[in-house]
Amino acid sequence: MKRLPVTGSNQLLDLLDPYIPDDFINERWNARPPRGPRWQFRPAQLWRTHLLPLLTPVHSLNLLTQLLPEQRAWRHFAQLRHRHRTPDVRILNAFRARVGVMGLRQINEAILQPLIQAAAFWQNATALIDATDLPAACSGFKKKTRVFTQPNAPRWADARSRPARVAGLSVTKSTASACGGASIHRRFCWCR
Repeated sequence: MKRLPVTGSNQLLDLLDPYIPDDFINERWNARPPRGPRWQFRPAQLWRTHLLPLLTPVHSLNLLTQLLPEQRAWRHFAQLRHRHRTPDVRILNAFRARVGVMGLRQINEAILQPLIQAAAFWQNATALIDATDLPAACSGFKKKTRVFTQPNAPRWADARSRPARVAGLSVTKSTASACGGASIHRRFCWCR
């Protein structure tokens, strides 16, 4: 099995470049804004620029917009031809608001569809769940404040009763899924 190049390297950006559906993105979100000047960047360029914080050591759009003029490989991946004509943070935020969460999911599905179809022919395919809709454990599992009692009194003497709460949630909300498969050879099947 071949290993992926190091994050942020030119080799990784060149490897991932053909998998991005530029035509799909440009056709779907190429609408002219209702007011103001026309967009000077294509939607695929802005989406590729959004990928750079994930694929490079830069982890914020503010820092990315400062370093983008200096990084030729990053500009080449984002298809930005001019060194000093790069999108700023305002343009990137407006694009993300215009595309929305559902638009980003459609782009991900366009990328995943050929991979899922190809996975049907893999010998040892593995299924993965899309966990974007699963709730995060952000407030339900924080540390609880303790009720302090007198040293001589039993711990339960001054404690207030509280209604029982659910400790976790085991419901899946509109989780996108896809399936594919190949024939299972009899030598791998343990059932009779």
